[in-house]
Amino acid sequence: MYFSHFFKKIVDKQLKTVIWIGASKKELLEFPEEVIDEVGYILYRVQHNQNHPNIKALKGFNGVFEIVSDYQTDTYRTVYAIKLSNAIFILHAFQKKSKSGIKTPKQNVNLIKERLKKAQEIAKEQ
Repeated sequence: MYFSHFFKKIVDKQLKTVIWIGASKKELLEFPEEVIDEVGYILYRVQHNQNHPNIKALKGFNGVFEIVSDYQTDTYRTVYAIKLSNAIFILHAFQKKSKSGIKTPKQNVNLIKERLKKAQEIAKEQ
């Protein structure tokens, strides 16, 4: 009886859909395989409303988060929004080039803003 109750709870929970904005999927697939696997696992957890230590809020944005993946000597970031609808909007994926400072480069911030607007338009249509 416990199993059937537990199974029903799992089935009833709807996973959040992943929506790729712009070239975000292509950008992610250019990362090393180990980073792609890690980001995929973390996004799977996000679909289940679970947190992960590599997720942090992206400063200057409401409801936008980044997955920070360190691999060898490089840092990779995958940016997504979740507060628009019952979906995860992947906005951008990029390798952090600067070895000093933690600030997200302006060109990446501008691209995130542009894609966030597109995600908001899509969310309104749903």
